Amino acid sequence: MVYRTLISPAELEPQLTKADWIIVDCRFYLADPERGRKNYLESHIAGAVYAHLDEDLSGPIRPGVTGRHPLPAIARAAETLGRLGIGPGIQVVAYDDAGGALAAARLWWLLRWLGHEAVALLDGGWTRWMAEGKPVRSGAETPIPRAFIPRPRPELVASAGAVVEVGRDPNYRLIDVRAAERYRGEKEPIDPVAGHIPGAINLPYTENLTALGNFRSKEELRELYRDRLGDIPVEHAIFYCGSGATAAHSLVALLHAGLGEARLYTGSWSEWITDPERPVANKDD
Repeated sequence: MVYRTLISPAELEPQLTKADWIIVDCRFYLADPERGRKNYLESHIAGAVYAHLDEDLSGPIRPGVTGRHPLPAIARAAETLGRLGIGPGIQVVAYDDAGGALAAARLWWLLRWLGHEAVALLDGGWTRWMAEGKPVRSGAETPIPRAFIPRPRPELVASAGAVVEVGRDPNYRLIDVRAAERYRGEKEPIDPVAGHIPGAINLPYTENLTALGNFRSKEELRELYRDRLGDIPVEHAIFYCGSGATAAHSLVALLHAGLGEARLYTGSWSEWITDPERPVANKDD
């Protein structure tokens, strides 16, 4: 069986010693970028390797041009993924301690963008793994390097230009997954400009999760997204967040619900505001 969206701790545990499975710890904290690596070295799922959002899953920031977590160049991403032990025939499982939103969903989406579909999020992540008493280890793990062969899927990516076009077309939908107060411009703890892209609707990624931090059922997610998308087909939807990482969480939810694959504005809000000519909206306008 190939896991493409979610896997539970009970399903993952029997696979820990299998050579064709790679588990990737993606814990990361914006306010302390080194904390995730430190936490990994202290304790992680037995056999898991570590991927750093800034160093491994993002490209270099170009001030005034890119957002906070730009996509890495394809060749560099392939090199990193191969170093992590990912290659043909490998089932990947990513986890963090933020419900998958930072940065496990980024790795999930990155792999799918590059044509590797056998990747899933650990539902409930590190928190649920620990709560269920599953096996952990300390120290660094050394994976067997593999040749990762990228097969990019450009249809999953949306540029700023595409976002502009979507804002003018009622047959498309632009969805901002940040917290409602950030969307409305009432609070902006990270980026220098508050507000949202004109025409976007707000559907926070946290709506994908239960109070325990697990994904909601397929039926609940299907109802949630069909309500917000209406008659708009999923492939006509573009999702964004602050830096292009967290929005991938909602793309996991869409696919898990059986609704298909939407596009990701990879630069997201932090790229949008680098150009002062791009418009900004506040409140619900």
